[in-house]
Amino acid sequence: MASISSRRLSKELMEIKNDGCPVGINLVNADDFSTWLFTIEVMGDSLYQNEQFTLQFRFDQQYPISSPAVQFVVTEGRQAPVHPHVYSNGHICASILGNEWSPVLSVIAVCVTLQSMLASCKVNQTTYRPIDNDRYVKHAPENPKKTRFHYDGEF
Repeated sequence: MASISSRRLSKELMEIKNDGCPVGINLVNADDFSTWLFTIEVMGDSLYQNEQFTLQFRFDQQYPISSPAVQFVVTEGRQAPVHPHVYSNGHICASILGNEWSPVLSVIAVCVTLQSMLASCKVNQTTYRPIDNDRYVKHAPENPKKTRFHYDGEF
């Protein structure tokens, strides 16, 4: 018998294959139900214009009851956007990935929210990371879900 997680992810993947992704969001890899990769690009006039970032979603057996672990991929040639809610290791401080997660949210809804977060970034905000970036990155767990973020912004 298929788990709730695999049934839900099958449904979401079928919707993506049938309907496609929103503009600026592309499915790169969804070979299994443990890790998916998407590229995300902010469309229109944006501080991140012509930049593309890769998002990694990791799912546990409790998805969609529990949120996926979502982060920007940081490897050679790929980096996380410089943004006040994004740490240099790719971890994202966004309440919808933590205490405001809801099982009605989908992978695409998360992608669109993060795309919107980047699109709404103001000029003076693109020059800094979260104030505790260096300390956090030095001690951060590999899985961002194991972090207790303090949410003080819109996301």
